[in-house]
Amino acid sequence: MQALQHLHLALPRLAQFYLKAIFVFPQAITMTFLTDEQRLRMLANGAARTRGETIDPLPVVKLYTLDAGAAWLLTELDADEDRAFGLCDAGTGSPELGQVSLSALEGVRGPRGMRIVADPHFKPRQPLSGYLADAQRDGSIND
Repeated sequence: MQALQHLHLALPRLAQFYLKAIFVFPQAITMTFLTDEQRLRMLANGAARTRGETIDPLPVVKLYTLDAGAAWLLTELDADEDRAFGLCDAGTGSPELGQVSLSALEGVRGPRGMRIVADPHFKPRQPLSGYLADAQRDGSIND
């Protein structure tokens, strides 16, 4: 651990994060889909639903496959920071609301071996219920 304290001076910020994630916080490596801000917003939405509040939040993050037709618009994160809730589209024509394990998605690869990624340009334009209605009508998430 002491070696890590001195090594940080010679490494770029991104390398410092990954080094710390691997050696200090191994669970953090599974959170590569979410920024800290997104994670906090999703945890707050999850806590609100756990308290019994009726919520219809804007999606916080869009995940998608680069080489297949699957996509996820996620709004909430459980306290375990692994189970996320949102609109899930496996690319089969039947998008639905449900939960997904972020750690399980980390290991998924498309037909060409490509990972699932977060869309850095995603800007929600309506609450999750609007995306659900559109996706059920269209048979896929189109955003």
